Amino acid sequence: MKTGRIFLMVCIAVAVIGLAACQKKQGQAQGASAGNGTLTLGLWDTNQEPGISAVIKEFTEQTGIKVSVEVTPWDQYWTLLEAAATGGSLPDVFWMHSNQAQRYGSAGMLMDLTGRISQSSIADMANFPGELVGLFLMNGKQYAIPKDLDTIGLWYNKTYFDEAGLSYPDENWTWDDLKAAARKLTDSAKGRYGMDFRPHDCQQGWGNYVYENNGFIISEDKKKSGFDDPKTIEAMEWIVSFAKEGIAPPLTITAENGGDSLLKSGVIAMSGFGSWMLSDFRNNEYVAANCDVAVLPKSPGGKRVSIYNGLGWVAAAKTPYPEEAWKLLEFLGSEDTQRKLSERGVAISAFKGTSQPCRQLPRLQRASLH
Repeated sequence: MKTGRIFLMVCIAVAVIGLAACQKKQGQAQGASAGNGTLTLGLWDTNQEPGISAVIKEFTEQTGIKVSVEVTPWDQYWTLLEAAATGGSLPDVFWMHSNQAQRYGSAGMLMDLTGRISQSSIADMANFPGELVGLFLMNGKQYAIPKDLDTIGLWYNKTYFDEAGLSYPDENWTWDDLKAAARKLTDSAKGRYGMDFRPHDCQQGWGNYVYENNGFIISEDKKKSGFDDPKTIEAMEWIVSFAKEGIAPPLTITAENGGDSLLKSGVIAMSGFGSWMLSDFRNNEYVAANCDVAVLPKSPGGKRVSIYNGLGWVAAAKTPYPEEAWKLLEFLGSEDTQRKLSERGVAISAFKGTSQPCRQLPRLQRASLH
C-alpha cells in the first residue's frame, strides 16, 4: 500500500510538472507567433505582384513584420476565398472587390476599420475619392482602405491604322468616327475585325456607351432596370450593329477568346480595356510594338463616360495578428506607398494626387454601377 501510494504521488507530480511545462511551452509559442509570425497578403493579379512585393519588402524593413504575398488567379480567387472564409483561414490582408464587399462585410468576415482609422494619423479617408470610400462603407462602418481607381480607354492597333491611312483616335472622336474606322479596319480575308464588343463585359465595353447616350443599367435606388429605357435601347442597338455588319467578331469567337487575347493576336483593331490591363499589355511584345490607348469616343450628344471602380485593402476579422495587419493596411494606404505603386505602374493609385498619369488624362464623366 505504501509503495502504491508513493507511486501514485510520483505520477501526480510528474503530471503536474508536465502540464506546467506544456502550458509554459504553449505560451512561449503563442508569444513567438504574435511577435514574429508572417502575415499573408492575398491578391489575384500576377502583373501587379512585382510592384507590390517591392513595397512590401520596404514594409518589412521598416517594421520587422514579415509578409508572404500569395497570388491566386481571378478565376479561382473567390472560390478559394469563400472556402477559406468558411474554414476560418482567410488571408490576414487581401484584395476586396466592390462587388463582393457587402457580402463579406455583412457576414462579419472583414475587420471593422472605423475606430482604427479615426485614431490614425496616416489613414484618412478624406485623402481618397468619396465614391471609392463609399464602396466599402456599410452601416456607417469602414471595411477597406481604397487601393486604386480604374478607368476605361480605347486601345487601338497603330500598325493597322497606318496601313489603312487613318488618323489615330483622339479626344475629338465620336461614335461615327469609331464606326467608320472599324469598317475600314475590318478585313474578312485576314480574319481581322475593326472593333470588339464582348456581351459579358459591361465595364470595359457596352456599359460606357449606354451611359454616354444618357441611358442607364439600374436606377439610383436600385429598384428599376434601365434596359427598357429608350436611350439604353438606342445605345445597345448601335453596339449590336457592329456584329450585324460584320465589323465586330461573332459570338463564336468572343465566347472562346478574351478581348485581351484578340488584341494580342491582332484579330481586333480596337477595343475598350480597363487601366488594370496596362501592365499586362506593356509586357506583351506584340501590343507594346503595335498598340496605343486613347479616351473613349463621345456620343452624338457630345458626352464621354468612363465607368469607374476600385479595389480595397481589407483585413480578416479573425486574423491572429490584428495589430500587424492594421500596420500593413496603414502602410498600403499611405501617400508614400500609393505614389510608389503608381510610379511602378501597378495601378492608378486611389490616394489623391499620387497618380500623375491620371492627372494627365482629359476629364471624364464617370458612372458607377455600384
